[in-house]
Amino acid sequence: MQVVSFGSLNYDMSIWLDRLPNPDETLRATKMQTFCGGKGANQATAAARLGAEAYLVGCVGNDDRGDWLLEMLTASKVNISHVRRVAEPTGTAVPLITPEDVSIVVASGANASTNVDDAEAASELIATSDVLLIQGEAAAAGARRAAQIARKAATTVLVNPAPVDPFLIEAVVPLADVLVVNRVEQAQIKAIGLDTSGCQTILTLGSGGAQVNDVVVPPFPITTVDQTGAGDAFCGALGVAIAEGTTILDAVRFANAAGALASSQAGAQPSMPTRQAVQALLSRGNS
Repeated sequence: MQVVSFGSLNYDMSIWLDRLPNPDETLRATKMQTFCGGKGANQATAAARLGAEAYLVGCVGNDDRGDWLLEMLTASKVNISHVRRVAEPTGTAVPLITPEDVSIVVASGANASTNVDDAEAASELIATSDVLLIQGEAAAAGARRAAQIARKAATTVLVNPAPVDPFLIEAVVPLADVLVVNRVEQAQIKAIGLDTSGCQTILTLGSGGAQVNDVVVPPFPITTVDQTGAGDAFCGALGVAIAEGTTILDAVRFANAAGALASSQAGAQPSMPTRQAVQALLSRGNS
């Protein structure tokens, strides 16, 4: 079971607030913590903790933040042999966490350097993997080439276009086998005019679970601490379940459990759950 993620690595500075600031308003944060993040790295970490042989293709800066991200990925048993060091600073994200939701501001930094050459360098890896994960933080041209390599080799392409980038959507959505979107992303893809009938679309509904065609797969109630990374846990888990040959409805149920567990802990990568934790939640059921 081999999963490769083509995407971002970010240094996360998470800030907890009672509410988001209004224009021209300065607010005091209730807490701040730093975590390893980036949607590509998060999804690779989720896959590794759930038992997959997980690889990451991406870029980080030649700086202390890049050192730390790579150290933590290695500790999580993610293969980083295709992560390239570049002159640009390591990508940075600032999650703004309120009791109701999380908003995230991202500065791409080194992530913008991930390109077609990186996809070509990882072509054998992508071609021999069961699933390729692509997210909206990936650079469009490189992500498209990675998806083309995967499609030619019959590697399942799972695309999660968050955050929405029209260039990336147009580049990779037509090559997707599985598309994971929320309602906003679904509407934006429709507005661009892309035909998604050729892939399996999974609509995430937040606290409402997820929808596959006309079937709503219910969520797992859990105490929410920080929703940062919950979507990445969902996608990483979905990729693992698909690689294992699980039916799509059971795969989404597995992913719902992983996403719920991720939201019960602070931080992106620290919250990616283990296989044991997901199985325990599945055995408890949705009540």
